[in-house]
Parts: sequence; C-alpha cells; structure tokens
Amino acid sequence: MTAADVALLATELEISRATAYRLIKLFRAGGTVMSLVDRKRGRPEGHRVLDDKREEIIRTTISRYYLKRNRPPVSQLVRDVQTNCMSVGLKPPHRRTIKARLEDIDLQKRAKRRGEKDIVKQTQAVPGVFAASRPLQVVQVDHTKADVFVVDEETRQPIGRPWLTLAMDVCSRMVTGFYLTMDAPSRLSTSLCLLQSVFDKSAWLREREITEAWPVAGLPETLHVDNGADFRSHAFKRGCEDAGIAIDWRPPAEPRFGGHIERLIGTQMGKLHLLPGTTFSNAQELGEYDSKRHAALTLRELERYIALDIVGSYHQSIHSSLGRPPIAVWREHEGQIPLRLPQDRMRFWLTFLPEQERTLRPTGIHLFGLRYWSAALSADVGRANRRLLVKYDPRDMARVFVRRPSGNFVEARYADVTLPSVTLHEALAARRALLAKGRQEVSTQTIVGTAIEQRKLVDAAVKKTAASRSGRPGSPKTGVDDGGWGSLRGVDSSKPVDFEEDTE
Repeated sequence: MTAADVALLATELEISRATAYRLIKLFRAGGTVMSLVDRKRGRPEGHRVLDDKREEIIRTTISRYYLKRNRPPVSQLVRDVQTNCMSVGLKPPHRRTIKARLEDIDLQKRAKRRGEKDIVKQTQAVPGVFAASRPLQVVQVDHTKADVFVVDEETRQPIGRPWLTLAMDVCSRMVTGFYLTMDAPSRLSTSLCLLQSVFDKSAWLREREITEAWPVAGLPETLHVDNGADFRSHAFKRGCEDAGIAIDWRPPAEPRFGGHIERLIGTQMGKLHLLPGTTFSNAQELGEYDSKRHAALTLRELERYIALDIVGSYHQSIHSSLGRPPIAVWREHEGQIPLRLPQDRMRFWLTFLPEQERTLRPTGIHLFGLRYWSAALSADVGRANRRLLVKYDPRDMARVFVRRPSGNFVEARYADVTLPSVTLHEALAARRALLAKGRQEVSTQTIVGTAIEQRKLVDAAVKKTAASRSGRPGSPKTGVDDGGWGSLRGVDSSKPVDFEEDTE
C-alpha cells in the first residue's frame, strides 16, 4: 500500500493515519478481519508505566510480606507498599496498580505460597485416572487422627484422640485392613495395618463378635503410600522387599495422587461425627459442644465400631465411582486371581512386628513390666553374651518372640500363665496407674522424719566415738577384761557357763 492509500483509508474510517497503520499491522499478523474485533481501548495489556524503583518495591513487598502462610489481606499489602515508597521519598502507587501486579502472578503459584489449598485444588488439572485392573494390584495406605475422643478402660476418663491407619484396594475399593492406636503414626502402625491386610480376618472378627464376612486377604503387588518417615524406614522397605511388594511413593505435597484413600478417610470420619465425643471437622461445626465431656467409647469399643461399619455399611453399599458395592466387585474378581500369601508366614509376621533388645535374666525376659519365659531359653541363661532381640505384637502382649544367640526365634509366653491377654496400651496404662497409686500411698512426712532421726543418730554416734578415742573424762570405759568374749554385763557371772566349740 502507498501512503496515499493509507491516507484514504484513514479518512474513510475517520481515524488517524497512525491508527490506520496499526490496524493494517494487526490484520497482517492475524490473517483475518477477526484480528480487528474486540480491541480494548487504552494501554495495551501488560504495559507498565511505573518507574523501576517503585516496581522493585512492589515486587519485593509482595514476595516478602504478602506471599506468606499467615495470608495477610490485600489492604495490608497496599499499606506496606505505600509505606515503603514514602520512606524513600517516592510517590506511593495507587491501590489498583498494586492489585494489577498481584494479578500478574500465576494464581496457582500464589495460592501455594499462601497455603490456600482450595484454590490450588481448583487450579490443578487432573485429566488422568488412577486405577487398577485387578484386586490387590495397588493398595493405598494412609493415616489420620480420628475426629473423636476415647476414654480409659478403667476410669472412663477421656485420654485423647486416637490415630487410624487404613489400607484400601484401589480396584474394588475394599478396605483391606486398619489399625487404631493412641500413638502417632509410625512404622509400627503401618506394619500392623499391613499384617491385618495380608492375613485371614476370621479369628479377628470372632474375637470382636462380628459375624459379617471380610474376605480380603493376600499380599498386594504394590503399596501406594505418601512420603512419611514410617513409609521410608529401612525396616519397612526391607520387609516389603522380602515379601515381593513394590512401594510406590506419591509425589511430595500432592495429596490428589492418594485421592482414593483420602476419600475413604473422609467417609470414615463422617461416620465418627455421629458418636459421642466427636470433634467434628472444624470449629464451626463443633460450636459449644464439649467433646471431652461427652466422650464415652474406649479404644477397643471404637475399634469394633469401625470394623462393624467397614464390613457392614461401607462394603455393602453402592460406591459412587464403581456404581456397585465394593464386596460385589471383590467377589467378581476373587476367583480369577490366585491368592498370594507369604511363603514363610512366621518370618513375614516377625519382619513387620516392632522390636526391643533385652537381657535374658534367670527369671526370663522382662518387657514393659511383664515377664516372659520359654523352656527353650533355659540353655541360654547366663551364656548369652549380648542382649537378645525381642519381637512383640502390641495388640496381644500374652506372647513375644525372642531371637536366641543361634539366630532362631522362639515363642515366650507370660511367666504367670494365669494372666489374661492385654494390649500394650492397656499394660502401660495399668503400670502408670499402679505407680500413681504408689506415689499417693507414700508418706513424705514419715520419710523426712525418719531421715532426720537417722541423721541425729549418726551425729551422736560420731561424737561418742570421738570422745572415747580422745580419752576425755566422762567418756565410756572400754578397758573391761571380758576374756575376748565381748561385754558380759547383764550376765550372772557367778554361774558357770559352758561354751561348745563350733567345729564346723
């Protein structure tokens, strides 16, 4: 186009020649007339007119004071920026200018820095589906603190909120096992949950008077877990490796990769909100409800409640993702896949049990205030030159497994066979109660009083002995001729006394 052509176009459109040139440039860049539609008036998008010094102040203040976990409001950011500008003699920028700089930051990045989980979740694409094609191909495991307080078995006083460890089969959504404890998540809780997952649960259900079936058993092909220390421990990894179980760790800070187990945990916590002593999910729901005062269930009772809910309501109800009950999906695939169990059941069991080192005494093995004995240990008493490894199951402290110096494990049971089986938590609680009772029975006044009398006795004895040895007047006589038989005072010496020689 010639200059005359552009001038004619500008006259026809009633615009300047500079604008006509810009329109021509846009048309050539876009290739269609749509390139000229919906053009905003004013400055081009992204154009900034602030000087470099004020831009740097805004950028630094946003990074240092706004992108923080305590989530300061925009109004505070505006005040901080304006204060920082005025302190160096610069005109403070307008609020709209500062907000525009915030909008330049990627929303997801901003939400992550400020800990805004809801926004992060909304801005995260999840196009794929994490699924498994057969039962036990992938089992997810995770921990959560239960939203309910439990009470002590004896006193029925609240003792705290327990931790729940859950394992779930991704294919069928069946719960493969769980473990409830007052202790924080550890290798122990993970191992005991896995042990319940792998083995038949019939005996466990009978002990808790539960008649519904829980048919899940067998070694998983892969365990899908987060990056917690319990899942990264050498003992856990070694145990899984020995059993042929692969471990798949989720990417750090990406809870969506454990979505199946997270939803299951949410479902279970929702059921606990119906119980006395619940803490609900947040302070708004809790209101003025006193969770500790209303707590009523013991740890053992809560365990049975959760088990009943799993084998009853959860396994038998239609799952939203499957459109079928989880137990129906499991039964459908159950006969198609051979059940894989540990080749050496005892070795697998012992691998995942917690352990302590103890000295073998003539009276047996002492662990947590309990005493254990096995006839097989007789040959090692006084001969074991090192402490022995003791494996125990905190759910049943009636027996432990002791590794002899030869390397073989032997089962040792209560030395007092009349004692009932208890959990480790019950044993420790009973021991604490006994010590507390003993402390209450101690008479501090008596202890102090007798100690003072002992001190007086020793002081008097020292003074008497010192006076006797110095030969001062009034000191006791020590030169009595008693023929080597000691003092004869009080004995009637007029009567003959026969002494028999001790010939032994």
